[in-house]
Amino acid sequence: MKATDFSLDVFNLDGKVAIITGASKGLGQAFALALSKAGAHVFVVTHNNDWEETKALLDQAKGTAHFYQADLSNRKEITAVVDECVRVFGTVDILVNNAGTIARSPLLESTEEAWDKVMAVNLDAVYFLSQEAAKVMAIQKSGKIINVASLLSFQGGKFVPAYTASKHAVAGLTKAFANELSEHSIQTNAIAPGYVKTANTAAIRADEQRNAEILSRIPSGRWAEPVDLMGTVVFLASGASNYVNGHVLAVDGGWLAR
Repeated sequence: MKATDFSLDVFNLDGKVAIITGASKGLGQAFALALSKAGAHVFVVTHNNDWEETKALLDQAKGTAHFYQADLSNRKEITAVVDECVRVFGTVDILVNNAGTIARSPLLESTEEAWDKVMAVNLDAVYFLSQEAAKVMAIQKSGKIINVASLLSFQGGKFVPAYTASKHAVAGLTKAFANELSEHSIQTNAIAPGYVKTANTAAIRADEQRNAEILSRIPSGRWAEPVDLMGTVVFLASGASNYVNGHVLAVDGGWLAR
């Protein structure tokens, strides 16, 4: 495409099919709504069938959506996610690996079970779901895989060693997938959210001392709202990012710059 041919239509996702995991609330819900508003058919995956709020938002946006319950710690169910999406919509163009979990405890008190659960959802599911989606994308010679990393893809954190390890690994997988899948015209990138106002961060925001510590390091001076990341997912899912590959994009209000 020549520079003179450029238009904002490059962000248009009309007719594209997107799988979004962990989309019953928070960032996953925002990602599903953003992609739907950009024109994509969205295949919404939740751990439980608690998708009423997301469904209402997508209905208001007049988007085409299908809802599916899956336990992403079960590898057989991961394969079924892609199969069902292809059955319903005919293909997969975009995969957003958003589902995740966290276990907070000091290292000396952490359990084997907590480690295994975090790794199964945060890392194994990303690998196997991407592998299954990429098989479809490789046939059609196009696709976008968008992983959700974290500030703890760059830092160590505290009291969350399993989460930190998984998110470092997600950053590594993003680069490894980019290297292998580029020949099939598939781009793989990741979003590393900063501190976002979601149900998962309510306890931290309620802790006045911890909240003040966090805000003091964010140059933007505020927590992110889910809407702050909606444009990012559309960019990475669209033709506007066709030459962006293997990148971990921090949307953090400047946290890492500080």
